[in-house]
Amino acid sequence: MGKKKIEVQGLEIRIELINKDDYVCLTDIAKQSDTRAAVLIGSWMKNNNTLLFLEQWEKLHNPSFKVHQMVNFRMQAQENRYVATAQKYIKETNAIGIISKSGRYGGTYAHKDIALNFCYWLSPQFQVFLIKAFQELVKQDFERKNLEWHVSKLTDNVEEMRNLLDTIPGQKPERDRLKGK
Repeated sequence: MGKKKIEVQGLEIRIELINKDDYVCLTDIAKQSDTRAAVLIGSWMKNNNTLLFLEQWEKLHNPSFKVHQMVNFRMQAQENRYVATAQKYIKETNAIGIISKSGRYGGTYAHKDIALNFCYWLSPQFQVFLIKAFQELVKQDFERKNLEWHVSKLTDNVEEMRNLLDTIPGQKPERDRLKGK
């Protein structure tokens, strides 16, 4: 189940499973504003607190993160004329917490931790609703996986019982599944 969607305050937000983690579409979240998504994401990425958060997140989760390049990126982002983009950030720092996809079904996706940081910057109220919707999605996934596990266990137990019954001597020939093999 690689792609999922949740609805938050009337907005449909895509979530993709990437490297066993949920990545939330920042482009979809940005649609709550009248400003273009790329402009909003770029403004967020110029924020010093955002960059410090991204740096700490990457240090914790990404052994290939280029810390020295992050320092350069942060310094450039402080310049008024510099246009910060997710693609520049990813390319320069080897970041894994943000993924940028081009094309019709593309967008900027971020690990759920980073997406929450974006929501907080954009709208703390929206962040609360996103957390609630995301928790509901996780709960539904857990319940589905739990049910699948129980069904699998029941199936295994039934098969084990059939095999056990097949070993009882003196069964009717039509009942004995092992003799036919």
